Amino acid sequence: MTADPLEHAGAIVVFGGEVPFRATEAARIYHQGLAPAIWVTQGALREDDLELARLGIDATPEYVYNEEVLKRLGVPPAAIQILPQTVRNTAEEVHCIAQAAAAGNIRKLILVTSKYHTRRVKILWHALTPRKIGAVVRYDDDPFDPLHWWRKTGDAMAVSREIFGIANAWMGFPIKSEGW
Repeated sequence: MTADPLEHAGAIVVFGGEVPFRATEAARIYHQGLAPAIWVTQGALREDDLELARLGIDATPEYVYNEEVLKRLGVPPAAIQILPQTVRNTAEEVHCIAQAAAAGNIRKLILVTSKYHTRRVKILWHALTPRKIGAVVRYDDDPFDPLHWWRKTGDAMAVSREIFGIANAWMGFPIKSEGW
């Protein structure tokens, strides 16, 4: 769990997951005047979402909740941008964000994720993006307890995913999603 010091940036990015905590932190940073915009990534539909759709039940995508949290916390709608590409994992998210930054000629971003996810986001950012796009990685105020992560099943599963994701990056990404 390592957060970088805040710096001015071209945009704040809300990584998918942990609604409403990541969006809440992004709004807090936005209100400090450190960036003019907040970007929200779109996760791809999961199997349970697809099954609900087959049953005629609409599932609300996570990014919609993040956008609503930002608005409720006073972020103007004009400052919120939903990135158009859907992503299935953190590596795809990093690629999507880097493409948007390059297209907007943005040289620095503030990436907002969860406590347990900061190390992997930093590793993937450095492994997958051009060095000319800098990133400040921040975490939210989620209930994850880094000193006692093994006490809750959800926290233990999160740490397991992080270990696996970091190992995959260190090995050169031998395990890829279908879209890579």
